[in-house]
Amino acid sequence: MPPAPAPGKSPAQETATDVVRWSAFSCVLVPVVLVGYGTSLAGAAGTALGLAAVTGACRVLLRRSERGAEHLRAAERTPHHGQHARADAGRRHGDRHGGRHAGGNTPVD
Repeated sequence: MPPAPAPGKSPAQETATDVVRWSAFSCVLVPVVLVGYGTSLAGAAGTALGLAAVTGACRVLLRRSERGAEHLRAAERTPHHGQHARADAGRRHGDRHGGRHAGGNTPVD
């Protein structure tokens, strides 16, 4: 049975954390295995650096995705009151919709 997520963290955040942990583990394990199979230390070090760079980039993208998802969830929870008030903010009380109106500097015949 999988462990329950920590309080305050969603299952998606737990999954992202697990992905980063496994990636960091592979950054250590893969070079060790490569050296064990006869690859040079320089080659294994280059592989470790490449894996670390990819892991760092993935971590940044996962965190950005989590923040974006949190913003979407917050927007969904927020009631959408006053949409018409914001759309009508530029109009004065007596203004009406539609009709032909001369612009401020438009000559009228």
